[in-house]
Amino acid sequence: MVLSAALFVLLVGAAQASAGCDQMRSWLRQGGGSASGLLVVDAESGQVLCASAPGRSRPLASNMKLFTTATALSKLGPDYRIPTKVFRDGKVDANGVLHGSLYLQGGGDPALGTPGFYGSYLAGLGTNLFSLTPQIRAAGIESITGRLYADDTIFDRRRGVADSGYGTSPYIGPLSGLAFNSGFSGSTSASGFSSDPAKLAAAKLVGSLRKAGIGLPTQIALRPTPPNAERVAMVRSPTLDRIVNLTDVYSDNYFAETLIKLLGAKFGGAGTTAAGASVVEAFARSHDSAVQAVDGSGLTRTNSSSPREVVDLLLGMQEDEAGEEFIQDLALAGQEGTVASRMEGTAAYGRCRTKTGTISGVSNLSGYCFNRSGRVIAFSVLMAGVGNLTLAHLNQDRIAAAAAGY
Repeated sequence: MVLSAALFVLLVGAAQASAGCDQMRSWLRQGGGSASGLLVVDAESGQVLCASAPGRSRPLASNMKLFTTATALSKLGPDYRIPTKVFRDGKVDANGVLHGSLYLQGGGDPALGTPGFYGSYLAGLGTNLFSLTPQIRAAGIESITGRLYADDTIFDRRRGVADSGYGTSPYIGPLSGLAFNSGFSGSTSASGFSSDPAKLAAAKLVGSLRKAGIGLPTQIALRPTPPNAERVAMVRSPTLDRIVNLTDVYSDNYFAETLIKLLGAKFGGAGTTAAGASVVEAFARSHDSAVQAVDGSGLTRTNSSSPREVVDLLLGMQEDEAGEEFIQDLALAGQEGTVASRMEGTAAYGRCRTKTGTISGVSNLSGYCFNRSGRVIAFSVLMAGVGNLTLAHLNQDRIAAAAAGY
């Protein structure tokens, strides 16, 4: 029997794919054991190139950020900028005296802080709190008879995630609707966490105003902005696209948790993690995926999904209006963020955009690979029961390289 050339090529290709999948499954077992799973799919045709227990739900760790950031980009838009505003009550007289108070109203901007902090920690990208000062002066205010109040009411006052009993933990600063320096008390992480970011932000603004010659008391307090107050100043965050890039490339827990509360405030009826999680779950369903969302970052072990659902999200985001930004905001293998020192010298180097995920006993890697012919491969490797993180990373990187080589 003589095989046609076309059929011969197809059979050889299928055999090679099967052999490649067997090797991937072996790497999966070496890295994470029998509780792990993977799925590798041709993003254009939907063809499954390799699968191993792809439907079983597992802890997501920081792969949860894929769901959080995809939802934020799609629903808010890549160009959205988060505002922080200053309002006044009372009147300003002819001498520039405000007979009333100022209100620093947080909008849920995770990048708000001092130039010294975001210059070193956020790659120079951040929202300068002090740029509010000249705007306040331009509004004709030279002194204030009242005081400056901090308004963080866009979010609830739970400072952490479920895994830490909603309190602070070593892995994330105190969350706030008026976030400041990612919850740190100074310009570096060595300064430790602030007890109340909103009050700290207000105190820093008071210092800036007094330095500029605007007279006001140093006492600050928390108070909602009155409904009839007049806006006198505003700063906006970097674009959401840049915030998501920082969140995913560096796996920033603070940014992710702030984003999920923001989603709750904008689309879920309350600025809470639970409301935001419901928004994320609904978004996943709208993109033919599914996730159990408990927080935005993946710090809580009960955030869970399966390789199939993660890949379904990745495929769905290719068709989303914010899909291009979502893909480009993932870390480039061997060059950026959490994978800057991984996959060097492999087919994945510079060709896979990925999101890592690590908590105790869990190590994950998901994303997109682009082979030399332009073929796009979506993959998800969720490893549970991990005892050796180095070995898990090695075998995840092998799987990614094999995906890039299809």
